[in-house]
Amino acid sequence: MREITYLEAIRQAMLEEMERDEHVFVLGEDVGAYGGAFGATKGFYEKFGEHRVLDTPISESCIVGMAVGAALVGYRPIAEMQFADFISCGFDQIVNQAATLRYRTGGRVAVPLVIRAPSGGGVHGGLYHSQNPEAWFIHRPGLKVVAPATASDAKGLLKASIRDDNPVIYFEHKGLYRRIKGPVPEEEYTIPIGQAEIKREGTDLTLVTYSAMLHPSVGAAEALAKEGVGVEVVDLRSLAPLDWATVFQSVRKTSKLLIVHEDNRTCGVGAEIAARVAEEAFDDLDGPVMRVTYPDTHHPFSPPLEEFCLPNERKILDALRKLAAY
Repeated sequence: MREITYLEAIRQAMLEEMERDEHVFVLGEDVGAYGGAFGATKGFYEKFGEHRVLDTPISESCIVGMAVGAALVGYRPIAEMQFADFISCGFDQIVNQAATLRYRTGGRVAVPLVIRAPSGGGVHGGLYHSQNPEAWFIHRPGLKVVAPATASDAKGLLKASIRDDNPVIYFEHKGLYRRIKGPVPEEEYTIPIGQAEIKREGTDLTLVTYSAMLHPSVGAAEALAKEGVGVEVVDLRSLAPLDWATVFQSVRKTSKLLIVHEDNRTCGVGAEIAARVAEEAFDDLDGPVMRVTYPDTHHPFSPPLEEFCLPNERKILDALRKLAAY
């Protein structure tokens, strides 16, 4: 194992896959000589050259469109959205082209495409640099969506995404880039898409989360353990496909469920999980399915207001105590 940052894990995954397969290349705004807005492609231009590290115009539609075309002729592009907020500019290319091509051709073509989407708040980026748009894409058949929370998962899931023959939206939380470090295997490995992981065992409550919210969730669970309540923390890691078996297994063990995510509350990932659990595991529940989320509002420019809106360990702990009381 080697201790590295979340950002370095992402960089290593791309570097190793580009060394392994000459069909893998990266494209996006400032990914070349500049090394990417956050440094994720630092040194790539010098190592692989301009034909495999492509600087593009400021046009997400162009970036995704070129990546789809390249994927159709046998390449494995990694397209970077400089900020996930602007992925909406390439929305048609993603949901009407990349997501549907395999279906429209009766499986005759594959679209091995990864779209890296730096998302999330907590860095005081304001309105257009803090969004969590993952729910837009889990609604669309034909897309895979992942959202890692640790350095090890970030590397293993990105490598798996690059090797996948389907379009994958890879949500990397920019608030974790340099704040989170963790042990990462030095040997070759991947993490299967669609496989959740229980990050903390417990018998009294189930907490389901993903991405940056894993960390305050584990903190709240450990705080509640001192009060004699065992919280099982399930990190989804993949949102589409979602590992329903692990979610249901945990809920049936604990009989209580709290869902935590940074995206808006209405129609977020948590709403679908709550609905499915209510439909298929109602008899196993001893309390209401509860959620801690970002409110249905935009990200304020004011840092104190943003901190007020973001889910945090205190809010999660309050919800866990309330649910434990049922």
